[in-house]
Amino acid sequence: MRTIILKTASNYLLPLLLLFSVFILLRGHYQPGGGFVGGLVASIAFVLHAFANGLKSTQEFLRYHPGIAIPIGLTISLLSGVLPLLSGLPFMKGSWFKDPVPVIGMVGSPLFFDIGVFFVVIGVTLTILFTISETAQE
Repeated sequence: MRTIILKTASNYLLPLLLLFSVFILLRGHYQPGGGFVGGLVASIAFVLHAFANGLKSTQEFLRYHPGIAIPIGLTISLLSGVLPLLSGLPFMKGSWFKDPVPVIGMVGSPLFFDIGVFFVVIGVTLTILFTISETAQE
């Protein structure tokens, strides 16, 4: 069901939903949210775009297969856990920068772990949904 209203609305909602997903990602340190929920919201934005514009259009919009986000996210999460080992701290020990970053607040290794989870969730969710959609169209 591709209507002009849904197509127009999805073009405006995509950037807003992606911005909201980043907000949820950054909010997750101190309150509910984080990489998992933010990744799901970002995936929903792309699924809405696919409903409105077609799967091929969304795949062209993304330029790369969403599965490429999985190893990128896993690498970021792994590095956030391994870097404390270089300082003689235990694996996954949280460490923060001394000064807060404007708008974001205190930045530390948990933020980078959440960013990695964010990318993994986007990659896995979109890969599964796009694969199901492709096989359903055949």
